[in-house]
Amino acid sequence: MAEKKLRKDETEAQQQPLSMGWKELYLKEDWWAIYLGIGIVVVTLIAFLNGSDLVKSLAINPGGLKWSSLGQLGAHFSGNLRLYAMQFLAWLVIFGVSTRIMGIKTSQFIPSFVFLYLLSIIMFAIGGWANAAEYNLEPPLVALIIGLLIANIVPLPQWLDAGFRVEYYIKTGIVLLGATFPITLVLSAGPVALLQATVISVTTCLTIYFVATKVFGLDKRLASIIGVGGSVCGVSASMAISSAVGGKKEYLYTSVTLVVGWALVMILLLPFVSKALHLYPGVAGAWIGTSEFADAAGFAAASAYGKMAGNENAAIQGFTLMKVIGRDMWIGIWSFIFALIACFKWEKEECKSRPNAMEIWWRFPKFVIGFFAASLFMTVITSGYSATDFNGSVKPGLIMPIVSLRSWAFIFCFLSIGLTTRFRELKSAGIKPFLAFTIGVLVNVTLGFILSAHVFGNYWMQLGK
Repeated sequence: MAEKKLRKDETEAQQQPLSMGWKELYLKEDWWAIYLGIGIVVVTLIAFLNGSDLVKSLAINPGGLKWSSLGQLGAHFSGNLRLYAMQFLAWLVIFGVSTRIMGIKTSQFIPSFVFLYLLSIIMFAIGGWANAAEYNLEPPLVALIIGLLIANIVPLPQWLDAGFRVEYYIKTGIVLLGATFPITLVLSAGPVALLQATVISVTTCLTIYFVATKVFGLDKRLASIIGVGGSVCGVSASMAISSAVGGKKEYLYTSVTLVVGWALVMILLLPFVSKALHLYPGVAGAWIGTSEFADAAGFAAASAYGKMAGNENAAIQGFTLMKVIGRDMWIGIWSFIFALIACFKWEKEECKSRPNAMEIWWRFPKFVIGFFAASLFMTVITSGYSATDFNGSVKPGLIMPIVSLRSWAFIFCFLSIGLTTRFRELKSAGIKPFLAFTIGVLVNVTLGFILSAHVFGNYWMQLGK
């Protein structure tokens, strides 16, 4: 069922023009993630400036309880039932209305989101257990694993996927992440992050492409799709390149399958390898940022290792600078390059109109703009406070509510990844594309480690200090 849904989504995506014009502003998840993320930041700021604790109260979650008995957990929920009900309604309205505008049926989204929200509370509660850290029960990883178990053991109806909006939740979370990410750090990391991202993206893409075409004799369009899918941003990149080069639907599905499969492996592998190597969280975050194949998966891995190492902030900073700011920007660039190659070299007669530089903009991940906007906005707002005032009032009253709401968005995302991944569907990629992609993975992970831990290690070591 999930395969049929994906194929339908692929067809619709490929039928869309490179630009939807002004319709982009209300039909694409990227823009809605910006509206929602910036809106939450503004509302939180207004509440903070007016001395209101409303948003702070609605940002509640059981993740920081450190409960040791079910009685303590039950007392927390019974004492805050009204707040959880209000929070649920707020999430339901903002996600429900926006997804309806984007074409998702409300009758399907509402019951699906109720299921997702209740599961998310359980994930936070597990993370709030007093002994959770001892057993590495980090909410992102627990959410992913439980989602996978449910999806592959219980036959969930297809319509439930209406509420499992992986891309929407992760993009909203990243915009909120920007509000807690100083713009000065973003700007200072520019040359390092962009240079490392460029080396990684170009090397990985060309490795997969030439191995696929020269060694295994695969179609150039398939090679370009899996090459960019493995070098940039997984599913989004695969869809963008497939549309740009006119790839077959099965090519897109193959790339998405490979990306999802390896992303799951990396979520479970990279945090524990980083721990075994005793990597500084900033270095591990950068390595994860170069080695993961999807924003949501990478964030889960970086967050998990950051908590293991006692500095989640540094790990998330390294990942964000490397993946979100560095690699994701290559979606538009690769789309433009491969569209030109497909048009002027592969099949000239198929090219009805020449690709133009604006394709870079159409394919550019717009939520990155929201990340920068939120970062700049909050940096300006908080710059006038002294360190004492910031730590005493701004951080608990303004920053932490945003962090908590960001955590909700990410947990929604991690659960959605698990709940939409069926292992039986990961068998259909084929051995040759799998081998070509896997060779790219080995190059990507090895080169990423060398760059993160050695070549640029001194920079990444400074994060979070």
